[in-house]
Amino acid sequence: MPASRLPSSGALRVVLADDHDLVRSGIRALLETLAGIEVVGEARDGEELLAVLEHVQPHVVLTDMSMPRMDGLAAIEKIRERHPRLRVVVLSMHDGIDVVRRAIAVGANGYLLKNAAPEELEHALRTVVATGSYFGHGIAQLLLQAPPPGEEALTERQLEVLTLLAEGLSSKEIAYRLGLSSKTVDVHRARIMSRLDLKDVASLTRYAVRKGLVRA
Repeated sequence: MPASRLPSSGALRVVLADDHDLVRSGIRALLETLAGIEVVGEARDGEELLAVLEHVQPHVVLTDMSMPRMDGLAAIEKIRERHPRLRVVVLSMHDGIDVVRRAIAVGANGYLLKNAAPEELEHALRTVVATGSYFGHGIAQLLLQAPPPGEEALTERQLEVLTLLAEGLSSKEIAYRLGLSSKTVDVHRARIMSRLDLKDVASLTRYAVRKGLVRA
């Protein structure tokens, strides 16, 4: 049965990914109270999530964004390569437009905030499988808002560089991670600072934390 279609019989199968055991257990307990939904796998980070997907065939992946080793964004990219028809919904505390748009850009089918009502979570899972997408009301409103000029000017690559800079990586380490030269990374950093009108890496880090690109 293709993962992109709502099952005509049996349960809607879900895999959860969140690095906080208590949060993940709470979400699982909630989903297990819902008729017709079954949690068939769990993961603490993106690498575990990809490994789980080699052994189970869910209809939906419900994943956090900020996770160790491999975060949600990187995991979604890999899922799109390996399981192109699988639905992926982000469940996150981050409501920054940068984060939401990056999730969509790498292939997320839906985005829901962790303060959503339990009824909305159920609705989101069923809707994303049936229609291909679901965005919570607050997220949908956010996507309709035009970002400030400086934020709009950042490219996807610059957002990647910004995130890694904020995580404390050096230009050399970022270059290795992204397959770039150190000089190219330095150019990206200079352009990011110019477009955001920031003067140093500490300011970039505070900006990234404020926008939900990295954890404080």
